Order: sequence, then structure tokens, then C-alpha cells
Amino acid sequence: MTRIHATAIIDPTAELASTVEVGPWCVVGPNVTLGEHCVLRSHVIIECNARFGEGNLLFPFSVLGGTPQDRKFRGEETWLHVGNGNHVREHVTMHRGTKNGGGTTSIGHRNLFMVGVHVAHDCQLQDEITIANEVMLAGHVHVETGANIGGGAAFHHFVTVGSCALVGGFARCSKDIPPFLIVEGMPAQVRGHNHVQMTRRGFTADEIDAVKQVYKRIFRETGGTVAEKIIELRLKFPNVKPVAALCDSLQASASGVHGRALEKLRSDDKLAAHGSGIPFPQNPLP
Repeated sequence: MTRIHATAIIDPTAELASTVEVGPWCVVGPNVTLGEHCVLRSHVIIECNARFGEGNLLFPFSVLGGTPQDRKFRGEETWLHVGNGNHVREHVTMHRGTKNGGGTTSIGHRNLFMVGVHVAHDCQLQDEITIANEVMLAGHVHVETGANIGGGAAFHHFVTVGSCALVGGFARCSKDIPPFLIVEGMPAQVRGHNHVQMTRRGFTADEIDAVKQVYKRIFRETGGTVAEKIIELRLKFPNVKPVAALCDSLQASASGVHGRALEKLRSDDKLAAHGSGIPFPQNPLP
């Protein structure tokens, strides 16, 4: 049975599953859907046009489904979609999408958003991501499955953070972060390969070693351009999926604008056509 505290405000158009719990002083606005076993602890605000799957836990003073901070936004109908099993800690903000970005900000499953994280309009986040305190994701940022982001890191709009990447605390990220690698600094620079996360996510020792060799060849060794090194490495590891994903990411970033593959979508027509319904590239995770 749905449990709603007497001080909570629920819009008549909101749809709450039978096992939802809404605590004191929460506000659930129009066109909001909450799936089974969602819990709003207290003082949670869901502004409008937001759909949540099952088992999401929302902590006090989080503000979700808010109006985009975009001067081009004119009040058009846009959405926030959140999957299952996410933990959203205190003071997290997630804004709805914009028409130019496809209309939807999208959050996947089983992600952890620590205190004070900001997810801007049109961001697309996959699954099992950990984002530490006070991280700032600008508009149109994509974060792929299994990424870990340290506290206080800041991301330029249209940046892509690859699968199993590790971003150090307070990093300034203005370019794409390749999958399976570790970056840190201001500006962020590649420092190594993320063997810990790859091990946790079930990659084999051979796959992890191959990624290590790719990292060393591209970022630590001389002799040849990056493009030439990528060709060499594809031939050396023709059937290693994480190597292919890493090389694909590096090529996409190089063909983009200022090191950001998604920056090519910046024109209004391309952004609207891209939308949030187009899936990410094939995820190499097992």
C-alpha cells in the first residue's frame, strides 16, 4: 500500500505504484511516475515530467526533473527518465532535457549519485556508475556503464566518459575520457589503465593486459602518430573487444571538435535528430 506522509504534496496527475513511500514535506509535481518500491525520504522535490522505474531511493533536498538551465529553453515539453535501483543522495539536481537535445535527460540503472551532484539537461547516463560529491555534468554529457567519477570533477558539455573509466577528484574534463583508462588533473590527462574496475566487472586477465599495452603504446611510447598506433593495435589485438572499444573511442574523439565526439551534434538539427532514443555504441562490458 502506498504510504504518503500528511505533509507531502502530490499532484493529481502523478502516478504512484502501490509500494511507493513519500516522506515528510516532499513535492511530487505533474506528470510524474514512480515505480514500485521507490522511496522519497523527506523534502524531495520532483518538479514535473519525470518517470522513475523501480526501487529508486531519493534522499532529502534532492531536486529532480527541474527546468533546464539553458537560455534556448522556451518551456516546451521535455522529460527526465530514471531507471531502476538508483540511489540519489542529498542536494542532487537532475534537469529535464531540451528540444535541441532530443527532449530527454536519461539515467540508467543502479547508479549512485553522492551529495551535491548536478546532472544537466540532455545528459545520458548508462548503468552502475558511481559519481562522488559535487561533480558537475554540463549539458549533453554521456557517461557509459561502470564509470567512476571522483568528487568535485567538472565536465564540459558534450563530453563522453567511457565504460570503466576512472576520473580523479577535481579533474577538469574538457575532452572525452576513453574507456578503461584513468584520468586526473587540470586539465585531465591519462595516467594509466583501470585494471581494478575491469577486474571487478569480469574482464579476463588477457583483456586487461591488452588494454594495458594499448595504454602504454598510445600514451607513453614514441614512434608514430596516434592514428598509426591505433591501426597497429587493431591488427595486434583483432578479437579483443575492450581494445576495439578503446580504439573506437579515440578515433571518435579525434574526429570530433576539441576532443569531443558529440560536439559534432551541436547544431540544432543534428541534436534534435540524435535524441535520447538512439542507443549508445555497443557496450563491450561482459
